[in-house]
Amino acid sequence: MAKTKAIMREVTMPSKKLVVWLEEVRNTDIPIVGGKGASLGEMISAELPVPRGFVVTAQAFREFLESTGIAEKLFEGLKVDVDDAKALDRAASEAKKLILDTPMPESIEKAIREYYAALCKREGGEVYVAARSSATAEDLPEASFAGQQETFLNVRGADDLVKAVHDCWASLYGARAIYYRVKQSFPHEHVNIAVVVQVMVDAEEAGVMFTSHPTTGEDVTIIEAAWGLGESVVSGAVSPDTYMVNNKDFSIAQKKIATKQTMIIRDKKTRKSKKIEVPEEKKNAQVLPDDIIVRLAKLGQIVAEHYGKPQDIEWAVKDGEIYLLQSRPITTIQKREAKGGLAAGEVILEGLGASPGVASGKVKIVQSMGELDKVLDGDILVTKMTTPDMVPAMKRSAAIITDEGGMTCHAAIVSRELGTPAVVGTRDATRVLQDGQVVTVDGEKGHVLLGSLKKPEEKAREEAKATVAPATKPITATEVKVNVSIPEAAERAKATLADGVGLLRIEHMILGLNTHPKVYIESGRSDEYVAELVKGIRTVADAFYPKPVWVRTLDAPTDEFRAMKGGEGEPYEHNPMLGMRGIRRDLRETEHFKLEMAAFKKLFEMGYDNIGIMLPLVQHPRELRRAKELMAECGIDLEKVDVGIMVEIPASAIIIDEFIKEGIDFVSFGTNDLTQYTLAVDRNNELVADLYDELHPAVLKLIEYVIERCSKAGVKTSICGQAGSRPEVARRLVAMGITSISANIDAVEAVREMVARTEHEIILEAARKKVV
Repeated sequence: MAKTKAIMREVTMPSKKLVVWLEEVRNTDIPIVGGKGASLGEMISAELPVPRGFVVTAQAFREFLESTGIAEKLFEGLKVDVDDAKALDRAASEAKKLILDTPMPESIEKAIREYYAALCKREGGEVYVAARSSATAEDLPEASFAGQQETFLNVRGADDLVKAVHDCWASLYGARAIYYRVKQSFPHEHVNIAVVVQVMVDAEEAGVMFTSHPTTGEDVTIIEAAWGLGESVVSGAVSPDTYMVNNKDFSIAQKKIATKQTMIIRDKKTRKSKKIEVPEEKKNAQVLPDDIIVRLAKLGQIVAEHYGKPQDIEWAVKDGEIYLLQSRPITTIQKREAKGGLAAGEVILEGLGASPGVASGKVKIVQSMGELDKVLDGDILVTKMTTPDMVPAMKRSAAIITDEGGMTCHAAIVSRELGTPAVVGTRDATRVLQDGQVVTVDGEKGHVLLGSLKKPEEKAREEAKATVAPATKPITATEVKVNVSIPEAAERAKATLADGVGLLRIEHMILGLNTHPKVYIESGRSDEYVAELVKGIRTVADAFYPKPVWVRTLDAPTDEFRAMKGGEGEPYEHNPMLGMRGIRRDLRETEHFKLEMAAFKKLFEMGYDNIGIMLPLVQHPRELRRAKELMAECGIDLEKVDVGIMVEIPASAIIIDEFIKEGIDFVSFGTNDLTQYTLAVDRNNELVADLYDELHPAVLKLIEYVIERCSKAGVKTSICGQAGSRPEVARRLVAMGITSISANIDAVEAVREMVARTEHEIILEAARKKVV
């Protein structure tokens, strides 16, 4: 290490940090070195076996754009409809050409050459390196589509390295990278790119491991291994061996030895990666010996413990030595109840369960890009291996099956992001299955079954609909209500014997129409749109009548609307959750708000006097005032209708008295938003998710203050956020004096029991004080 530090001191660090050693980097340096670079530096600091190197920083790339004056032209050219394949390809081609045709500033090129020379001196000779793109919106929980930018392997010599860095920069504007950023709402001008330059491991075996099951979260390590460089596993070019290791005792629980047809190696003559046939004796041989499997699993757990969360790790083995090449958080683990298997059916194919869920549909085999149009909504996409260009067809698919690939291939990653069941690595799907054939895909077990099958619990649910067994419930002073997202869940929600619906989300009905509201308005089909809203709300109001049903008006962010037919004009927002959603959207697009009110008016005229109107994301009394004015204009009798607001912004909690003066009948706490806006913590960002705490003193203080002020004014208080489904939160709220708690369907019973117990404890404590 002393030698390393001495060599590092020989290179004068540029003031703008154009290049930094990996040893200098930590997990907090993502804006400088990107997610990949930060992760590598963090692992080196933990003394893990990581090949050394340096990073050409994001600041160097920004310096390149600004000093050459190409930034404005570059970003202007990226303003295209990414769903138009020709326009997207044209924009990508022009952007990459602009980058590559613009010479790299001398200061940056000089720094790269100096650091490469120092690295070679450290390693004892001119070394092969990998130049790996590390974008500042890559390898993050909120932008977890991997492999968008290029990596250049087996680079040797300063001239080739400078060119590779330049090529990495250009890859930031490839078609798939542009497409993903737009769909993930990352403005192009806010995304920079760093380039990790790392000593190349000429791997004999390589692959990927997950320190927990990537979909179920089960406490096992899953290792995928293939011969040669790991590129073949990550790209899905080969079906790898799969080993499963128990994390408690590191025993090998399962091995699946695949037939490895090809491998990628470094060509000694050309110094480039090339694909070759796997020698016959290795095709069906186990890639890793058992002792290496166990050593890998133990290293993986050290990494996971260091980061405090499950990891997706790339690794390589050379001469029996293990090297860790990259680590990122697993973002696809889903918390799900254990479910029964499928009804009996013939398993006609097996592969890896890459994305959970079960779906049935017609097989559509895609052999080339020209056949993508034949994949319709609800079809089963079957192909050798998916590519980024197939994403639109993947979105239409009910499930995905591939011949090749492992848990980290494109099909697996994208399917998990889309929430689409997928089975990969079946070897023979495109040969065994036939176009138009109906199959069922079990994305958890990795099975493809003949015919359309239903799960046992689905059949049982259908049989139970006609005869719901009567239930009993404890009587509580605090009402226990239920949250409902879709009308189809009304009967199941009713069976909980809840005291009403504390939250019925109208946006789920709207998004389910798959057509943007403005299409209905502009095409003169407003009556049809209103009828759909009436139908959905009425289903729930009928099920619970005369119990109250509080319906929240539209609260969908722009990125969700953009995916709908006619949603192309939706604005691109860096953070849609903080943008044009909730009441702020309805007060700007009053035509739509009036359609919502027309639906409510019709329901009131039909006699549904149990419906209350709840306004989301309200932050100032003038918004409430304007909304009520519009309601009155639409014929809503405000004297006969309960109108309330969501308290999900600290501002609305702090000035609750002003809202009470303006006139409200109830408030409901949206704790998901209230917590993250109070603590400045994105609950979906794994880097800070451990700081997300609905029981934080500041959050509880806001809630307690609102309950106290509303109680004095005779305004009902409720909670409909996720916290309401947690019994420990329910206990605190009851003690504060909340009027009602609205929980998710599966949590109503547990919350009701906690409410009853808490009320009894309060009564008993009061009685004891009297006796004393």
